[in-house]
Amino acid sequence: MNEPRIALVTGAASGLARGICVDLAAHNYRVAINYRSSADAAHETLARANAARGDDHALFQADVSDPDQAERLVRAVEQRYGRLDVLVNVAGDIVVKPFGRTTLDEYRAMIGGNLTSTFACTHAALPGMVERRFGRIVCFGMNGSSTTLAARNMSVYAAAKAGVVALAKCIAIEAAPYNVTCNVVEPGDIREGKDLDIAAAAQFVKPRNPTRHAGSWQDIAYAVRCLVGDESGYITAQVLAVSGGLQEPYEG
Repeated sequence: MNEPRIALVTGAASGLARGICVDLAAHNYRVAINYRSSADAAHETLARANAARGDDHALFQADVSDPDQAERLVRAVEQRYGRLDVLVNVAGDIVVKPFGRTTLDEYRAMIGGNLTSTFACTHAALPGMVERRFGRIVCFGMNGSSTTLAARNMSVYAAAKAGVVALAKCIAIEAAPYNVTCNVVEPGDIREGKDLDIAAAAQFVKPRNPTRHAGSWQDIAYAVRCLVGDESGYITAQVLAVSGGLQEPYEG
């Protein structure tokens, strides 16, 4: 397809989602950049996307943990661009705390921010993808969530991410006849906060994974781009660990 695909990336004001926006923009996607409250940071993501390849990229404010706002977000993207081809569900906060000190409000925030947001955005986007017979959905777990590996101090986050994996796989088998795929990326030790590229991340020796260095946003963005391509229609209901071969949860 010569015309750019339309990609919505949630939680894209910073971190890995920002990198995904920049990478997709650089590879001929028109990017809808969702953010919750950090408008200045979101504008920085937009600026970087335009620097990668100028196009009709745009910002869309919504708290996707609220199903009503998630629905309005998807409708707004479809109204602006005429369709939505790719949905990348990145939004979701993290709580790192022993279970005994985790509050009910923190539990609800983890389920809402990670699992409900994925459900709500995908539920809103899927009918249009099915009707058009094309769609690519990528969700985000954590390293080990596909096998529910225990992760110290991450009980509610790990529970939410395990739910995301189960949800994504079920969506995938229902959507498969319509050329709509749904897959999960599980990041390992990714140095997202420092905006490091691959070369810089490699300077961090991490003997806990076989590559002996941390990953970067570029590693995650490349994985996402592979899963959302037009050519990837036979890859669905899969979990791709981007972890340098780490076989246990990353408890950084």
